[in-house]
Amino acid sequence: MGIRMRSILVMGILGFLAIGVLGFTSYRLSLNNALVEAEIKSDLVMNYAMASREFTRVAQSPLMRQLVEPDRFYPELQSGFATARGIYEEFEKIYPGYVFRQATLDPIVPVNKADAQEVEIIQRFDEDRNLEVQKGRLVRNGEEVFFTATPFSVQHQMCLKCHGDPADAPKDQIEIYGADSGGYWWEMDEMVAAFIVYVPVADAIASARTMSLTLVLYGAGGIVVMLVIIGWFLNRDVVTPIVRLAERAEDFSLGENLDEPIDRNATGEVGVLAQSIERLRISLNKLMQRNR
Repeated sequence: MGIRMRSILVMGILGFLAIGVLGFTSYRLSLNNALVEAEIKSDLVMNYAMASREFTRVAQSPLMRQLVEPDRFYPELQSGFATARGIYEEFEKIYPGYVFRQATLDPIVPVNKADAQEVEIIQRFDEDRNLEVQKGRLVRNGEEVFFTATPFSVQHQMCLKCHGDPADAPKDQIEIYGADSGGYWWEMDEMVAAFIVYVPVADAIASARTMSLTLVLYGAGGIVVMLVIIGWFLNRDVVTPIVRLAERAEDFSLGENLDEPIDRNATGEVGVLAQSIERLRISLNKLMQRNR
């Protein structure tokens, strides 16, 4: 293999390795940026939902208990769960694809029933009571999502008014949900649910892959063009002059064309080689003339 092909091969291998590393790094950075953005969005949705629920608990619900009879129950005004869910349903109309779940082990509203993945999240909160949040990626309904989850355990006696003994619950609540629908017989400090926000990231991940692939393809195209240009320069400035010098050296070894000067227009190392061979030609030519 000639010097030209060896040089092109080495530079090509190094170039494509560099492009591969650059493409992978670009993908990882784009993916990380997408996940950071998804985390920020999920935190915003979660914090807003929790703020709405907390406002209902500390301000709205106590006020309603003063204004209505004890057995009256208006979920949208007195239940933090119902308030958070109702606000999210309006939010979802503007930002479809985001999912807010009040995943509950034994819910009073069937739609809040925790699925297998959510049960695992709740169990982790139950096993580690110091764990305040869980975040990560998972596949849900065939789509990759980023989730943020916070725990919910019974910390206020007022929760047991509606979720303790059904006999103590407001009559309106029993009429709306029934006494056998679930969501009763909770106990203080029991881990019963997790609030979870799901943010779709499949499009962002696909965009990161497309961007990285585009970068690799453009880089590969650039390397091919660069190798062609380098090959042309090598052929013009290195390979062809060396081949000509080799042919002249071969002639000199046979005692031929000693009167023809070497073209010394080449520069750099090839020029130095040409000058050396030219001096060799002159010396051989003088030696041959003496011996005649």
